[in-house]
Amino acid sequence: MEKLSSILWRERELLESLLYRLELEQLVLSSGRTRWLARAAEDVEKILTALRETEVLRAIASDEAAAAVGLEHNTSLRALAEAVDEPWQTILLEHREAFTAITRDISALAATNRELITVGYRAAREALLDLESDGIEGYGHDGSKVSAAARSTFVDRSL
Repeated sequence: MEKLSSILWRERELLESLLYRLELEQLVLSSGRTRWLARAAEDVEKILTALRETEVLRAIASDEAAAAVGLEHNTSLRALAEAVDEPWQTILLEHREAFTAITRDISALAATNRELITVGYRAAREALLDLESDGIEGYGHDGSKVSAAARSTFVDRSL
């Protein structure tokens, strides 16, 4: 049980780090300053990689703990907690509650970040389309240029 508990602590720390990194990513996205966006996304990916590795270790330790108390492989944390004596029961249930809470927070934050990225992508795409100044809207099925109606374009180059 000690091995499983230490791995669960490590996983909780990684999830907290992920939440922190997602909040940083959200701040970068919200500010509209994209200079650090790639680094923020890279930090999130690093944490996700470490989490995947820790999940494998947790699965192994969980199966070992389940076998020690006579349970099947791939037993849920709740079922494992209910099968062990105190203080392990309380410790495992606290881990489970913490995982539930932080996973909910991470899901909400990730959804908001995806929305911000989508909105930013659309805004950038529309801005680039508006900057077309040569009157070419696209190409026809035969490869010829299809011209758009002439329109005036204003670009503030001071930005």
